[in-house]
Amino acid sequence: MADTVAAGLGEEKETENGDKEKEKPAGSVRTNSEKSNNASETTETLGFYGRNAVNQERRRSLSDLSLVRFISAELTRGYFLEHNEAKYTERRERVYTCMRIPRELEKLMFFGFFLCLDAFLYIFTLLPMRVILALIRLTTLPCCGLNGNRLLQPAQVCDVLKGFIMVICYFMMHYVDYSMMYHLIRGQSVIKLYIIYNMLEVADRLFSSFGQDILDALYWTATEPKEKKRAHIGVIPHFFMAVLYVFLHAILIMVQATTLNVAFNSHNKSLLTIMMSNNFVEIKGSVFKKFEKNNLFQMSNSDIKERFTNYVLLLIVCLRNMEQFSWNPDHLWVLFPDVCMVIASEIAVDVVKHAFITKFNDITADVYSEYRASLAFDLVSSRQKNAYTDYSDTVSRRMGFIPLPLAVLLTRVVTSSVKVQGSLAFVCAVLFYLGIITLKVLNSIVLLGKSCLYVKEAKMEEKLFQNPPAATPGKQASKSKNKFTNPPADDLANDGLSASITSQPVHRSENPSSALPNSNSDQFLTTPDAEEKDITSDRSELKHRTAKKDLLEIDRFTICGNRID
Repeated sequence: MADTVAAGLGEEKETENGDKEKEKPAGSVRTNSEKSNNASETTETLGFYGRNAVNQERRRSLSDLSLVRFISAELTRGYFLEHNEAKYTERRERVYTCMRIPRELEKLMFFGFFLCLDAFLYIFTLLPMRVILALIRLTTLPCCGLNGNRLLQPAQVCDVLKGFIMVICYFMMHYVDYSMMYHLIRGQSVIKLYIIYNMLEVADRLFSSFGQDILDALYWTATEPKEKKRAHIGVIPHFFMAVLYVFLHAILIMVQATTLNVAFNSHNKSLLTIMMSNNFVEIKGSVFKKFEKNNLFQMSNSDIKERFTNYVLLLIVCLRNMEQFSWNPDHLWVLFPDVCMVIASEIAVDVVKHAFITKFNDITADVYSEYRASLAFDLVSSRQKNAYTDYSDTVSRRMGFIPLPLAVLLTRVVTSSVKVQGSLAFVCAVLFYLGIITLKVLNSIVLLGKSCLYVKEAKMEEKLFQNPPAATPGKQASKSKNKFTNPPADDLANDGLSASITSQPVHRSENPSSALPNSNSDQFLTTPDAEEKDITSDRSELKHRTAKKDLLEIDRFTICGNRID
């Protein structure tokens, strides 16, 4: 009993050093060494039992493996898409963008088609009238007296030059035999014709690239202020260069139309099928390349020009075939399926190409409305009282569509296919010409109204009345004085762009050292940008603007909008 009590209460024991030490009771706190010893023993015990449990579980799992259990696990396995919400939301938006591309693209194509049609009809309708008025002014000057420094205004000089180029090239085209060219091309093999057609497409782009520069050089050489130092070869050499270019380009387009006509008249339609498949090869060459908004704008303009040119080529083919079959309407229905097939393939290729380009480069479908606003801005700015360029020239620079060679060829084909004999035929021809004039006027009115709406939606009204700075490369730009009062943007919005009128600007005598102002299309932005600064005479800001390369500046950075990348 005493031992138990002593063990419970603890006893004092002597140590080897003689010190007395009270023994700890059984329930007292242990030392660290004791704890570590007990912990190691416990760990070894648990590790032994744990290894046994793992081994037993492994043996049990190996014994339970079976095909039925694998299939049941695959059928009942679950996953959660909301864990990657951002990724799947982006994929869904891409699908919606691809679905919107056909509608937005065709709206741009539709608007661009009528822009090209307006510039093309101008050659046949208003240009002859303007040339006649300019010639009347030139012949009546001795009677009326010379009031200004020029015999003709710059716009009238350009019109007269265009008219003379058209007439000279038209008579030169009479020396080209269309029938001989047709039989010469028809005698070639299918593969050779396919190669020739591809070469003609490349040559057409190169001709368009250099041709507009030749015409611009002629216009500027003829209208350059006489006080400026002459650094050119003269107007006459430039004029002959322009005539030669238009004539060669017209022959090139004639060969294209003849090749397409041979494809239509082939028995097995193999050449037509190969030519249509060439459009799908274009998808491979463009879809898998990196595109930015400016590059896509170039491609869109090129597609608009290509589609309009193909429509005119199909019209020429139909006219030639109908002439050969004595204008039998039954033959028109024979050509109709092939014509629809060519048009449908062109539309399908454009839709697929633009859909995948926007998908791979993360470009939204709203960008096509910006492109449309840019084209509308070109139209509205060319209708101003003090415009810097003619609208047909703006379309040529923007899209690479030069209407002069195509108009010469179409005139040649129509006059050789349609014979006007008798008074009734002459009356029908006059009525047809009046109908073309009516179509041109109505088309221009509708386009101008739509363009004003697009410009307002893009909030670009204030840029219509800004003067672009006249800057020399390598020198600091100087502010040019505004010769006319700029109306506020609010009045412009209320009047519906009423200042967009078409009239002959009065020639102003300027300092001989001042350069001709640049075009609006070379200076202004397409869409408003909150981070973009106003254009000033500061050199740093000019450098900043040059680096941006907005949509309205790309016509001089590309091959007439047809950049071959």
